[in-house]
Amino acid sequence: MSLSIRNAADPAYAKPFEYVISWKSASIQLGSHRGTQRGLGLDYRGNVNLVDYPDARRMDIRETLRDPFEQVQVRQFNQESTTPIYAICDLSSSMQFKGKQRKLDKAIEVATAVANSAYHMGDLFSFIGYNSHVLEDYTLPLSRNLHQSKETIAQLHDYRTMHVGAEGVTDVPNFLGQSRGLVFWISDFHMPLSVIEQTLTAMSAHQVIPLVLWDDEEYKKLPKFGFSTMIDPETGLNRTIFFRYEVRAKFITAFNERRHALEALFLKFDSPALFMHADYKSETMTHYFEQNTNL
Repeated sequence: MSLSIRNAADPAYAKPFEYVISWKSASIQLGSHRGTQRGLGLDYRGNVNLVDYPDARRMDIRETLRDPFEQVQVRQFNQESTTPIYAICDLSSSMQFKGKQRKLDKAIEVATAVANSAYHMGDLFSFIGYNSHVLEDYTLPLSRNLHQSKETIAQLHDYRTMHVGAEGVTDVPNFLGQSRGLVFWISDFHMPLSVIEQTLTAMSAHQVIPLVLWDDEEYKKLPKFGFSTMIDPETGLNRTIFFRYEVRAKFITAFNERRHALEALFLKFDSPALFMHADYKSETMTHYFEQNTNL
């Protein structure tokens, strides 16, 4: 039995987290978020007279007594509604990198956690997988079918495709709905910054949460001295490198500079990134939303 399957059987695997949205959902379906549709809820939207909204249960006695036209006033509220939740997953070759854990296996766990969280919040969930193009076999439309979502995501445990890039992400926005949604973009973001910027621009109608999956063995835990064979995940070719202090330092510097560039780009779109070096923890995801209350 593989490690990923054993983890999947663990009660703590892909534990749901709490997320919030800052906008009012336009959905007519009842959910857990503030909405724009009139109905039974706690979000006060104003008073109207009883003739326009004949619901005596909402009568506002104080405002009725104050009304100069002696109209019976009733309170109106907005109902709580659903919002679309998307998990878009990078399936390019770089996600096959394995240090403590294969990046794609961590992505599977995170995507499953997003699906579990959407289900617990009563929201609609969609999964979209891509490499050099959007992979329809690993793409599901918005639904509340948690079993189907988790089943499709779990199939990626056997996914081993190499020699493919991530440029297909530029087509992902065409698979998103018109209503504003919360988009969890799961990737190591080892792609040109221009591709990332183009995609963020196309997804500007949505709130994007970049989840950056990096592994310390990519750059922090390299050999201090001596030869080491490394696999280029984009080509699948072995590269033998003689490591010494200067070479190792260049790797670390390159990754640090890349991190700063990514952070600046994401903040440009009001989408602060969450860099995930360690194991997935639901508390980390929940804390992200607590820290970024302006999302």
